[in-house]
Amino acid sequence: MEQQKWIVEFSWIKAHAGHRGNEMADQMAKEAVSSKTIEECYTRIPKSAEWSELNEQSVKRWQNEMGKVLKRCNNKIFLPKIADRLKLRIIATPNFITIVTGHGNIKTYLCKYKIIESPLCSCDESEQSVGHILYECKLLEHERDRLKAAVMRSENWPVSKDKRSLKFTKSSKNSRTAYY
Repeated sequence: MEQQKWIVEFSWIKAHAGHRGNEMADQMAKEAVSSKTIEECYTRIPKSAEWSELNEQSVKRWQNEMGKVLKRCNNKIFLPKIADRLKLRIIATPNFITIVTGHGNIKTYLCKYKIIESPLCSCDESEQSVGHILYECKLLEHERDRLKAAVMRSENWPVSKDKRSLKFTKSSKNSRTAYY
């Protein structure tokens, strides 16, 4: 068409509204899909397929890099699969970030950086760590009982950290709220 000096313009038109060219294009597309004798004349890959493949490769590389981290970091424990994490729509509240990363207003973290002198929890039973807060601290027994009740409706307690992260956050398709 370009060689014959045609001027080609693309514009949006409403589908299935009786436009002659659009109806012909629909009919030809249906014939091409259902026919086994029509030769393939278009060999380029659609952009959507390229984006999908690049995204998949990036997620695999990210997962591989995370696997190389030698430290046992909390976010790796709570959200071990990058692909699963990317499906979640998580509202990153300060408490959520603190629990998942182990950084923030937790006494073991603050003591590690000499911000406070002692990592001992206010319950005086143990060092205040993420595990202690979630599973042991007597001061948080009421909140833990509520969490256990929510978990035990469909799982056994204690549920693994990665299952808990995925189960008690709603998928981005369903909601924008994280439940913890």
